[in-house]
Amino acid sequence: MKKQLIMEKAIELFAKQGFEATSVQQITEHCGISKGAFYLSFKSKDELIIEIIDHFMIQFTSEVDYLVRSAKDEENLLYQFYYAVFNSFQKHSDFGKILIKEQSRSFNEDFIVKMRYYERLMDKSILSMVEILYREDRVKEIKYDLVFCIKGFMSMYSQLFLFYNIPLDLDLLSKSLVEKTNLLARNSTVPFISKGLIEVLEEPALEDLTKEQIQKLIDQEIKEMEESVEKETLVLLKEQLHELTFSRAIIKGLLQNIRNHPQTKWISYLLDRFFNS
Repeated sequence: MKKQLIMEKAIELFAKQGFEATSVQQITEHCGISKGAFYLSFKSKDELIIEIIDHFMIQFTSEVDYLVRSAKDEENLLYQFYYAVFNSFQKHSDFGKILIKEQSRSFNEDFIVKMRYYERLMDKSILSMVEILYREDRVKEIKYDLVFCIKGFMSMYSQLFLFYNIPLDLDLLSKSLVEKTNLLARNSTVPFISKGLIEVLEEPALEDLTKEQIQKLIDQEIKEMEESVEKETLVLLKEQLHELTFSRAIIKGLLQNIRNHPQTKWISYLLDRFFNS
């Protein structure tokens, strides 16, 4: 919980002053804690910044992945996807502006690899959505182009939230992009992006986390969390990693318990992939 407090207060300062102008001393004073308490949670300000960005990416990618994987209403899936994406951009626009302003900042290689990993997770979610929505043989030939087009819409229209301080109608924006995407799907005839090109463009795939690695993450969260339903749920799910005794329905219910908690959202995502692999 202390880490969460530090991250929230640091974001407030970063939004006002930027990364470089904000010192650890200012962060601790804003949190009402000592420097010693800060360094128990983070080794440095750079580690704090990376973990904050990591936190946002976890929230974003796991929410979109859950939306696509649990879709029941295919007719409205594309609208729900766009709405969720731009609602997230709108909620976190202040931090997005900081990242753009500080984009020349050099992050370490591990972080760059991690960001590429999140991007590929998003690519997979969008591709799954395209395959759900457009099953015609003709569209199968352009599905990778559609993935790039959808990502392009996300990137271009995100600028409205990052550079213009005006109210935006998310409902209208989402409907407009659904129309544009459907027009591309129905009328495109010349594919460019092939599966082979995708494989060439991508770096070697990162392996999914092993059962032992997931267990280590769970142990860390259990240690840091206060007594709660989410903590009890993590204990039960950890047991299922070693011996699956619960039914699929019970597992799904347990994952739902922790899906929306900020400390367990990523673990929920990893466990969902593990139990459904």
